Formats: sequence, C-alpha cells, structure tokens
Amino acid sequence: MTVGQERAWDTYWEKMGNDVKALPEGPLDFDSWFGRSAPVLLEIGSGMGETTSQLVAAAPELNYVAVEVYKPGLAQLLLRGEHLGGLDNLRVLRGDAVDLLTDHIAPGSLHGVRIFFPDPWPKKKHHKRRLVQPEFVSLLASRLSPGGVLHLATDWEHYAEQMLEVCSGERLLTNMFDDWAPRPDWRPVTKFEQRAVNEGRVSHDLMFKRNDLT
Repeated sequence: MTVGQERAWDTYWEKMGNDVKALPEGPLDFDSWFGRSAPVLLEIGSGMGETTSQLVAAAPELNYVAVEVYKPGLAQLLLRGEHLGGLDNLRVLRGDAVDLLTDHIAPGSLHGVRIFFPDPWPKKKHHKRRLVQPEFVSLLASRLSPGGVLHLATDWEHYAEQMLEVCSGERLLTNMFDDWAPRPDWRPVTKFEQRAVNEGRVSHDLMFKRNDLT
C-alpha cells in the first residue's frame, strides 16, 4: 500500500472496518456499528473507492457499507472518504460478499444494493465466474427490504444482457424500467467507465425493486 493508504488504514480501520471472516456469528448490528439507526445500503466491489467515496459523501442519510476483497482498495476508499469528509456514514468490510450476505445480513434488512462494473470475465469459458448469477441474485433479493433497489451497471454488453436475464427471472424482483435504466446523473463517471466510452463500449444501468413477497 502507499504511505497515504497505510495511514488511512491505521487511522480508520479499527473503528470503520472489519474482516468478514472475523465477524461474530449472526446478523451484523448495523445500528450499533454506525451509532445510529438509518437505512443500510450495501455496495459490493468498491474497487479503489473512486465512485463509492463520492456517493457516501452525497448521501449522509444512509448507513453506507462497502464490501471488497482488495485491502489497498479499501484503504484508498478510507483515504478518499477522509478527504471528502464522508466517513461518519461509511463502514467497510474485507472479504467475500456471498459469505457476508449468507451469514451476516438479515433477510429483508437492506435498503439497497449496488454493484457497479463488476469483473466482466469477458472470455466465454470464464462466464461462470461472473458474480451476477441466478443463485447470487436470489440471495441478494432475499436480503432487500420490500421496495429496496438492486442497482447494477456494466460496460460489457453481453454481461448487461446476462444481468437483465438473471434479474428478470428472479420472482422477488421487478424491473423498474422496460429494460435498461437511464444512467443516473448522481453516479460519477470513473476513469474505467471513461475508458470504456473511449473504446466504444456503452454502459448499461439496471434497477430492480424488491417485491412485497415472502
């Protein structure tokens, strides 16, 4: 890690971070961790925190949780959050999102889930490694509260079509639009998305709402 990342990690990790594998059994008590009761939004795969830090700072009314496997990325997110003054409503977790959702997120407890530009695994033989698969989306949907929103974005057309098909096939979810969602003005354009634009790839957003079903 860089010197700045190391300093941010040493300064904020104990209060604002945890390893998924180190969590106590059962659902996380987010109210206690944040020191307040507020809607919980989970972002899966926050990368280097370029987008996440801005979204956290822009939504102080949310308890914003980011889960990521890459330690320098989480450290960079904490550093960016510090610079934006957006740390009070941010908590970070290092580890596998499936383990987190399965073992530590109560059903029906999330206000929203965001997955922006997950690894596309573009080669056909690697498609099975993609995160957005039926079993995973079913797990996500079960953790959303009724009315909660799953928001996905990718710049790989085939993956976008797969996301649309998988989410449309989940009975607990309803597409909020006919197919693709309009790109929201509040989602920052990252350097990776700008690179996609430069290379001629179009980004697609999808927004699915959790149905009031059991």
